[in-house]
Amino acid sequence: MGTNDTTCPGPMKATSNGVFQGENPLQHALPLLILQICIVLFLTRVLAFLLRPLRQPRVIAEIVGGILLGPSALGKSSKFLNTVFPAKSLTVLDTLANLGLIFFLFLVGLELDPKSLKRTGKKALSIALAGITLPFIFGIGTSFALRSSIADGASKAPFLVFMGVALSITAFPVLARILAEIKLLTTDIGKIALSAAAVNDVAAWILLALAVALSGEGSSPLTSLWVFLSGCGFVVFCIFVVQPGMKWIAKRCPEGEPVKEHYVCLTLGIVLAASFVTDLIGIHALFGAFVIGVIFPKEGNFANSLVEKLEDLVSGLFLPLYFVSSGLKTDVATIQGAQSWGLLVLVIFNACFGKIVGTVVVSLYCKVPLDESLALGFLMNTKGLVELIVLNIGKDRGVLNDQIFAIMVLMAIFTTFMTTPLVLAVYKPGKSSTKGDYNNLTIEETNRSNKPLRLMFCFQSIMNIPTIVNLIEASRGTNRKESLSVYAMHLMELSERSSAILMAHKVRKNGLPFWNKDKSGNSSDMVVVAFEAYQRLSRVSVRPMTAISAMATIHEDICRSAERKRAAMVILPFHKHVRLDRTWETTRNEYRLINKKVMEEAPCSVAILVDRGLGGATRVASSDFSLAITVLFFGGNDDREALAFAVRMAEHPGISLTVIRFIPSEEFKPENVKLEITEDQTGSCSGETRLVDIEAITELKAMIKGQESSECQIVYEEKIVKCQDEICKAMNEYSRSNLFLVGKSPEGSVASGLHVMRSDTPELGPVGNLLTSSESVSTSASVLVVQQYVASRDSPVVGVLKNVTKEVTPVEDTESP
Repeated sequence: MGTNDTTCPGPMKATSNGVFQGENPLQHALPLLILQICIVLFLTRVLAFLLRPLRQPRVIAEIVGGILLGPSALGKSSKFLNTVFPAKSLTVLDTLANLGLIFFLFLVGLELDPKSLKRTGKKALSIALAGITLPFIFGIGTSFALRSSIADGASKAPFLVFMGVALSITAFPVLARILAEIKLLTTDIGKIALSAAAVNDVAAWILLALAVALSGEGSSPLTSLWVFLSGCGFVVFCIFVVQPGMKWIAKRCPEGEPVKEHYVCLTLGIVLAASFVTDLIGIHALFGAFVIGVIFPKEGNFANSLVEKLEDLVSGLFLPLYFVSSGLKTDVATIQGAQSWGLLVLVIFNACFGKIVGTVVVSLYCKVPLDESLALGFLMNTKGLVELIVLNIGKDRGVLNDQIFAIMVLMAIFTTFMTTPLVLAVYKPGKSSTKGDYNNLTIEETNRSNKPLRLMFCFQSIMNIPTIVNLIEASRGTNRKESLSVYAMHLMELSERSSAILMAHKVRKNGLPFWNKDKSGNSSDMVVVAFEAYQRLSRVSVRPMTAISAMATIHEDICRSAERKRAAMVILPFHKHVRLDRTWETTRNEYRLINKKVMEEAPCSVAILVDRGLGGATRVASSDFSLAITVLFFGGNDDREALAFAVRMAEHPGISLTVIRFIPSEEFKPENVKLEITEDQTGSCSGETRLVDIEAITELKAMIKGQESSECQIVYEEKIVKCQDEICKAMNEYSRSNLFLVGKSPEGSVASGLHVMRSDTPELGPVGNLLTSSESVSTSASVLVVQQYVASRDSPVVGVLKNVTKEVTPVEDTESP
């Protein structure tokens, strides 16, 4: 492989005795393999870093890295090639790379759910069929042009099928990664693209199996027929014999318990045995692993555990070796002369034209808008790893010569590289749109309009759920005819790991539940169970959501979803949590940056929840629910928003609310050191703001007077203070409260006198920092720091997705306007 030497190199010893014993480690298999792996990992990671600004998937860096190490670049130096990649070492390298590829194809099979293929809509199925048929025809036409020029002598039938498959294939894993990178994974267009690619992938593997069967060296045509029929028999055997055994194993691995080691070993052994059988049949070892992955039960804990155990080693270590193995076979120098370069252009044109035109025409016929149809065409043209697998099989079987192989590899790189830029050029998912009837941007406005309150809670892990559920219970306003709608968004980081794509199967579209509606009652997902159980016990519509994105851009998903769902407030978790010794520990510093960006860009009010065990470690029943809430009111927009939220909470019979308004005494002296804690210009209220504050307090007093005829338990107090010490003393009087509600940027002369030392959490504001990190105030209460939406300080609005504007109102929100 990678060399045309006629001499057979001698076998290499596995290990050396070291340089001090006079031996060269590079003449032995193990140290040479270690050096090769280190070089491959270093080069591919550097290229991935350089291509990241272009938003290219890592597979591009790995393919290019393999080509650079091959005879097209560094391999032109015979000294480098003979030292680092000598011919006698390629068998070991290829074997290890193919072993990793076997397990990778098993993971790819795990990503494909046959049941979801059955539920594929007519639109996605039509697009998939068009995306296969037309490019397959163009591939056959291209094969005639190649056979009459540079592929003379290639077997006709296998060559036709290989070229058809190579041009019609869509790399499902690479496409899913691109969709996630450009934030289309959870949209309608992403769902169509993934469904069509999954159908395309399965069809391509079936065609490839046919091509491999035809490419056998048997002299009789019956040989190919026997190979193909044996392959079909193997698939039937796996479905009816192996799959029940897999389901039995999966049932013995319950959620929440570690998977037993012998089950993992048994499964890996089955994958290898299946690969051996398909290689014995004469198809390819990869097909066996892929089939086992497809039939593997997707429900339960076992599949996720296998992915976690395999993917880092396989995707991070073994796959780059496969790209190097391909790169060593790719010699761009074989493309010489006008004819060869003309054929390269012809192959690229036919590959793009067939795939894009076929997809666009059918998409337009299915009444998909033009820009979305073009985006789908470019997305379905993604090649990548699966393309390389097809080409390598064709190269190893002697169907593709060196020149055609190089042409096809360059075609795969070009088509994949252009996908992201072209999609972003023709389709603008973040294009701003008018808010329409999205007027209730704050809780204060929602209370005045008597419309349903919509809240969005963001959480990072299941540890946040008890507090969220208790806060939802406190917010549901039991005396109101209109109910509360809650959207619980699970923040998931999009990593380089392939399992990030498995998340997409749980997310049909952003804003809808991420569990299968047909099986919601049997779901073992603890997040789903918690919210579903609470929804059944209350009048609150709880809609779980999932945001899958890189940490640097996940705030965009939060802001878009808040606008789509017309939320009045987004509630974010604090980036620190309390340990058992009551000290703070940072969960992840990236969450602080997310909170800061959401506060800057959100189209509604935002609150940060500093949780110290609100309501206990578990969800409390409504009949036993009891909270003591305190609002510290200084004045200003943020304080009024906190007050409006607290007043709504006070409608719950188990909640007692105390509102403390701070009034400066005549001798009050502001200490103008506020800029040490926050960048916001908190200080004196404007005359208009002061009037609105007085109006809000007047309404509160009127509500208290009439609370004899209601279940509200509200106490209003005014504290006349002359210095910060008296403010802190008043806070300490209510230190036994369960929850403090405060504004992020309080206004007024009392707020301007708050003296807080420099803090690393300015997003909490001066009052929030006093309650969480100051020695002057001693409390174990949770704190909700509120920032009211004000149009003047709103950053450019993150627009809603064009293809979801018609789905603003969720299906279950029957009370929505």
